[in-house]
Amino acid sequence: MANIEHLQTVNVPASTVYEALTTAKGLSEIWTNELIVNDQIGCLNEFRFGGKGLTKMRVDELVTDKKILWQCVDSDPEWIGTTISFDMEEKNGKTSIIFRQMNWEEVTAFYRVCNYNWAIFLYSLKQYCEEGEGLPYHKRKF
Repeated sequence: MANIEHLQTVNVPASTVYEALTTAKGLSEIWTNELIVNDQIGCLNEFRFGGKGLTKMRVDELVTDKKILWQCVDSDPEWIGTTISFDMEEKNGKTSIIFRQMNWEEVTAFYRVCNYNWAIFLYSLKQYCEEGEGLPYHKRKF
């Protein structure tokens, strides 16, 4: 099994980061504006990226301002069964986020593309939380 891991520091309180990652408003500015999002354990969040298929994430854990855990239940076959987590720690008004996408079957070309795109996701999260405007899929030029 392989994992993707990134660390991002955002110059805002953890509550701002948590809200961005658990609401349609936040995720539409960070990831994609084609979504259906619920912030309840057991709910399915749905994400689309320009008609390139549907990704469904089950919300498995929510610890306010600390942790978010999703399980991919429908998407590209390489994503199904992976777990996505955001672990947040606030110190002096800044929040460190450890992002993980765990349980990949193997390191493939798609894994590498996703690794890159998760880094862009975290950059978008930082921009949204600090500046009020992220870089979601529909605004990217690359």
